[in-house]
Amino acid sequence: MNDFKSLSDLVADLAHARLNARPLDWPATVPLNLEQAYAAALTVREARIAAGDMPAGYKVGFTNRNIWPHYNVHAPIWGTVWKGSVTLAAPGAPGPAVLSLDGLCEPRIEPEIVFCLRAAPPPDCTADELVASLDWVAHGFEIVHTHCPGWKFTAAQAVADAGLHGHLLVGDRIQVPAGTVTVDLVQELAGFKVRLYDGGMLKDEGKGANVLDGPVQALLHFVRELRATPGAPALKAGDLVTTGTLTDAHPVQPGQTWQTQIDSSGPVAGALAGLTVRLE
Repeated sequence: MNDFKSLSDLVADLAHARLNARPLDWPATVPLNLEQAYAAALTVREARIAAGDMPAGYKVGFTNRNIWPHYNVHAPIWGTVWKGSVTLAAPGAPGPAVLSLDGLCEPRIEPEIVFCLRAAPPPDCTADELVASLDWVAHGFEIVHTHCPGWKFTAAQAVADAGLHGHLLVGDRIQVPAGTVTVDLVQELAGFKVRLYDGGMLKDEGKGANVLDGPVQALLHFVRELRATPGAPALKAGDLVTTGTLTDAHPVQPGQTWQTQIDSSGPVAGALAGLTVRLE
């Protein structure tokens, strides 16, 4: 039996799975490789833009080396984040933010660090140039999901499947001041610690260093990988980038309330606050 699928076949399968919240029935050999997977994801991206969807930025997945063996994925991937999938938590709101799980398949929650670009970093940027391009940093929750049943997929399937992105909740946005010393921000965010609670019960703990040794390093990796991907769009001012889960990804369902408590220090990371989200 020939399991090969053309690019148009992959795109049609992905559109059907997304629009109908239906599983993909791809064998492990589909897509053929990461190159075909990114080509499929970028074709879907262009089709969604043509249909009126607006990109908000990007997510970087599988930056947490601790979870690589569990998912059988051993390098980071990236995908598009859409404006319709982003919720900005209102500062000082009296109750939790609310996210709907409608249309998602086997959703899971991930606590992350999110950046926003003030300007596009230059080609082959250094860490100093990258930090100089940052507008703000925030703590957030990404709700990830997969159309591959049981969270069993190859790296290529995860890439094609929108990088597993579902929704993004962004907490308080903390400005990165001009002239911020790179090594200081790197150390602050690498030392960021988070405790994740489900209904008031401790579920997991993580730290910034889990994501490629720190969120700034994860962002730098992404910037270089994006530019190395054929056909990938250029970064621009205002793009959001979420840098990967600080803990494992945990299954969620409607009716749950999840919360984070954080331990951080420094003028930027020390201003980040925990988040509470109710899922519907």
